[in-house]
Amino acid sequence: MRTDSSPGTLPAREHLPATDAGTPVLDVVIPVYNEEKDLRPCVLRLHEHLTLTFPYAFRITIADNASTDSTPQVAARLAAQIPEVGSFRLEQKGRGRALRTVWAASEAPVLAYMDVDLSTDLNALLPLVAPLISGHSDLAIGSRLNRSSRVVRGAKREFISRTYNLILRGSLQARFSDAQCGFKAIRSDVARVLLPLVEDTGWFFDTEMLVLAERAGLRIHEVPVDWVDDPDSTVHIVKTATDDLKGVWRVGKALATGSLPLDRLGRPFGDDPRDREIQNVPKGLARQLVGFCVVGALSTLFYLLLYSAFRQFSGSQIANALALLVSAVANTAANRRLTFGVRGPGGAVRHQAQGLVVFGIGLALTSGSLAALSAATSSPAHSTELAVLIAANLAATVLRFLLFRAWVFPERRDEQPIAQPYPATAEPYRVTTQQYPATAQQYPVAVEPTTEPYSAGTQRHASAQPYPPAQPYQQPWPGDATARLQPVRPGDTDPRDPR
Repeated sequence: MRTDSSPGTLPAREHLPATDAGTPVLDVVIPVYNEEKDLRPCVLRLHEHLTLTFPYAFRITIADNASTDSTPQVAARLAAQIPEVGSFRLEQKGRGRALRTVWAASEAPVLAYMDVDLSTDLNALLPLVAPLISGHSDLAIGSRLNRSSRVVRGAKREFISRTYNLILRGSLQARFSDAQCGFKAIRSDVARVLLPLVEDTGWFFDTEMLVLAERAGLRIHEVPVDWVDDPDSTVHIVKTATDDLKGVWRVGKALATGSLPLDRLGRPFGDDPRDREIQNVPKGLARQLVGFCVVGALSTLFYLLLYSAFRQFSGSQIANALALLVSAVANTAANRRLTFGVRGPGGAVRHQAQGLVVFGIGLALTSGSLAALSAATSSPAHSTELAVLIAANLAATVLRFLLFRAWVFPERRDEQPIAQPYPATAEPYRVTTQQYPATAQQYPVAVEPTTEPYSAGTQRHASAQPYPPAQPYQQPWPGDATARLQPVRPGDTDPRDPR
């Protein structure tokens, strides 16, 4: 059950509906910097793999990060020879900047990227993007640290990777296993809302994107990969590690202060199956009871420790009031987030105020029990006081849960209409576009004319249009979100099928 006041701006999670088989469903971005030797074989290998195995139309975009060698010329020649390949030039370095720019301009509903060295086996590409096409997940990452992954790399890189991911788990409570594998994908409707919150433009871009997505409750799918280390990698490990640690500190501080508007990433009410009502079954009751019991047990222990500390310099009534006040604030905050699933700062003050009312009821129960104990005996033992307080707190806990569920965090009903599936006559995917700022210009190069286009051994998309090399990208951040494309069914006519 979700009780946050803001429904977010993401559309309902759905399978991409089918229209034109030639409309690109997937845009694979390859960020490069001075990769004149590896770029051409990488793109040809990736294009051949997608042509032979990928059941949807696709596009490959080369994002040049201010290369100083002949990488832009190589990219432009590839774009001229292969209709499904495009190139884009940025005058500033930064992998995060390149991905943000090209993903913002792409009209494909599924966006991915991979490193130019193709260290990750391409057989993992379809399993990577399939959960995004089906609507099951919001992001997908390749993992080299999964138990079923098969990885070949040196001990130094292995140690650095595992240490970094341990830091993420300890400091940012990250639950994904591999933040730095250069093999990721995201739905474009999610990217439009998530990427404006990501500040980093370098190597920490991936980690920041994943941490924010996970904290916002988005689903991240992990794919175990086969991965072979590139011994000629140009990544500066020390500088990258330093920048990453600075990024961890910045993101951790922002999460601790609540300055990130993660409530924007919420799905509409009804998209989560936990929003559904089942006859004769209170919605979310079992999960809430478990969460409330765990929080309650920890709160009771915290309360007893505080009471024992305050009792050293004050009377029983004052110690009880102070301990109950502090533990009540912590209990309300914990139940708000963990038991009832409320995220974001919206309504937090009101929830704490209502929690203090519940605290007052608990204070009356516990203070009354202490008064009754004092009336029964003039000098009760400390252990007797604790036993009476435990019994009173158990009664107050049951009442607190009922009040939390019915009054402080009530179920939302009919606040948002449940999203309806697309009709059978759904129009093709369209986005509202605006001109992308002139900070990234098309790189002018001389392209040698070719008489024979590149062929991967099979027919290409007959309906695929050449990537327009002379026009700047369009930016589709504002506007409608869900891409309206469906998978190619077995009975459909595929223009790549030679039969």
